[in-house]
Amino acid sequence: MSAVTLLLISAIAFIVAYFTYGKYLDRKLGVDPNRPTPAVEMADGKDYVSTNRPVLLGHHFATIAGGGPIVGPISAAVFGWIPAVLWIVLGSIFFGGVHDYASLQASIRHKAQSIGAVIKGYIGKRGQTLFLSFSTATIILIVGVFIVLVADTFANVPEAATASVLFIFVAMLFGFFVNQMRVNFVLASVIGVIVMFVCVWAGMIFPIKMSATFWVFFLIAYSYIASVLPVWLLLQPRDYLNSYLLYGMMLGGFIGVLFANPTLQLAGFTGFYNEKLGPLFPILFITIACGAISGFHSLVASGTTAKQLDNERSGRFIAYGGMLIEGFLAVIVVCSVAYLTTEQFTQRLTELGGPIPAFSAGLGYFMSHFGIPETVGTTFVALAASAFLMTTLDSATRLGRYGVQELAEGRSKAFANPHVATGVVVVGAAALALSGTWSDLWPLFGSANQMLGALALLAVSVWLVKRGTKSWFTIIPMVFMFIVTLSALLVFMRTNFLGGNIFLTVCGFILFVLCIFLVIEAYRSFTKPKDTDTTVKV
Repeated sequence: MSAVTLLLISAIAFIVAYFTYGKYLDRKLGVDPNRPTPAVEMADGKDYVSTNRPVLLGHHFATIAGGGPIVGPISAAVFGWIPAVLWIVLGSIFFGGVHDYASLQASIRHKAQSIGAVIKGYIGKRGQTLFLSFSTATIILIVGVFIVLVADTFANVPEAATASVLFIFVAMLFGFFVNQMRVNFVLASVIGVIVMFVCVWAGMIFPIKMSATFWVFFLIAYSYIASVLPVWLLLQPRDYLNSYLLYGMMLGGFIGVLFANPTLQLAGFTGFYNEKLGPLFPILFITIACGAISGFHSLVASGTTAKQLDNERSGRFIAYGGMLIEGFLAVIVVCSVAYLTTEQFTQRLTELGGPIPAFSAGLGYFMSHFGIPETVGTTFVALAASAFLMTTLDSATRLGRYGVQELAEGRSKAFANPHVATGVVVVGAAALALSGTWSDLWPLFGSANQMLGALALLAVSVWLVKRGTKSWFTIIPMVFMFIVTLSALLVFMRTNFLGGNIFLTVCGFILFVLCIFLVIEAYRSFTKPKDTDTTVKV
């Protein structure tokens, strides 16, 4: 099969799903465009900020994408491109899209409170505490992993470092002029995008060459600042402007595939077991998270996105549409290496040092077929990939702050303080970032992330059942993800125990037990009717 055929089939599937299954979800979730959203009712100019759809899609997509849709699909390609693409397409439509959209709607129906608050209202306070503890720990793990990934990228690709630092200042100027000076949004967007690409050029001319350790400390400071500043000043405009860089990368890759028209030479299916990763089930479904379903998305949808949604009608465009765009990106990522033979694919991963450089080289090669020098295309893609990582990093820190504050509510005034709460996340992430490489942390991150997705689906399923909605569209994905996650944790614990890594074995065991306890709490909620917690704003 040619890569062009694969991309076109995937694109058609996503478009049809958006206008059919997406509308079905609208009906099942009871979307009402006349019902005011929390961003309108509770506007405070800092966290609750009503935002138009293009800007919010930019923030949401740039945040959920991260490095996952690049690292995951390429890593899982060792099983063959066919199982990887099938999981990406079907997962995005029936699992990830449902997970993201339902999480967003559940949050805005509860005054933009977190999934943890939904759990408190329908499962109980103990369930909320367990979920928040788990989700906060997962976010600290995510921030730690992405600090290492970004620092390594900046150290190895200094052009990306310069551009990313300049993006910060451009984003703050954009946010100030649009939100405070009321400059025309379209005009500001055009100028902002142009200046952003000038920053890319400046990065190629004046690269900032510093060590990975320097960038770790820089990113720790940046994450703290981004978490406590008003959302309109840095987080929102940075994600919005960066989204154009990401769209440009996707468009360049798509056009490049059309011009190059490569044949997929990578093995379609290599077998049910890989010596490096393990069995296809459940490892494939853990390795490919972003691009199919990712628990982190529920924290984004119910954390920052829910506080900015201007109208319930925009929810499908932002959450379900954003997941389908990410799925299409993941298919492009598969194509970026699937035109190689299996031997060439293995060699490229080894020589270039990982999935992100391999992806950049593949898209750079495709872009060379319509006139862009291969080295320029490869560098541009590397810059865009670093933007993915950076936008997830700052948003994740803010979400971690929300989690700590919610845990501290009614328990500790000190930890409810935004600066202290942010400090908890940043210090924990810094300890992880300085203690190991991203590859050491990634397997644990993958397991925790997918379990978080199962727990979010559990929360929205209980909410829907309690309000009298037949929710098989969330229950079926929830059951599947619990089976996948628990199976993966058993494989993870066995592998690390036999390898002598007791620390990771214990971490996996704790996650496994925590998951079982939450399932028990949810089962009790299903079987024993109870009134909604009056402390939860419904």
